[in-house]
Amino acid sequence: MAEGAVHKGLILHKTVVFVGMMGAGKTAVGRTLAARLGVVFRDSDHEIEEAANMTIAEIFERDGEAFFRRKESQVIGRLLEGRPGVLSTGGGAFMTEGNRRMITELGVSVWLNADLPVLWDRVRHKDTRPLLKTPDPLGTLTRLYEQRVPIYAQADLTVRSDPGMTLDAMARRVTEALLAERPDVLERRE
Repeated sequence: MAEGAVHKGLILHKTVVFVGMMGAGKTAVGRTLAARLGVVFRDSDHEIEEAANMTIAEIFERDGEAFFRRKESQVIGRLLEGRPGVLSTGGGAFMTEGNRRMITELGVSVWLNADLPVLWDRVRHKDTRPLLKTPDPLGTLTRLYEQRVPIYAQADLTVRSDPGMTLDAMARRVTEALLAERPDVLERRE
C-alpha cells in the first residue's frame, strides 16, 4: 500500500475519490480537502480536457458520450495509481460498474450528497454542463438525479453537502467521516 506524507498529524493511505451529481461540490471540496491533508488534488474532467485539448462539452459533441466514458475510465485508472491524493470525478463516472470497482479497490469513494434544489441552484446558470443542454434542463437534472442517487448510495462513504456550508466546514466533515469510518484510508498520527 502506498503511503502518503504525514501532514498536520494526518496520514492518507488511499486516494479519496469524490463522486456525486454535478453541483455537489466535488471539485471545490476536493481542492480544500487536498490542501487540508497536504496531498495532490486531481480532477478527472480537467485531466481529460487537458489530454484532448478540448472541453468536455466539445468531446461530447464531437465523439459522443460513450467515447467520453471510455476515456474517463482510462484517466481515472491512471489517476488512482501512485501516491494517495484527492480525486474529483464527473457526475457520470460512478455510473460505470468498472469505475466503481476500481475506485473501491484502489481508493475510497465519497458521495457528496446534495438535495436536488441545492444542485439546481448551483448549476442552473452555467453553460458548461453538456447533459443539461436540453429544452428542459431542470427536468433533465431531475431525471439524472433520480437515476443516479441509488448508484451513488453504493459509495464507500456518504457525506451530506448542505447549503450554506463553507468549503472548510465540508472538508472537515469529510475528514471526520474518514477518520471515524475508514481508518484504513485516513488516520491520525502524532
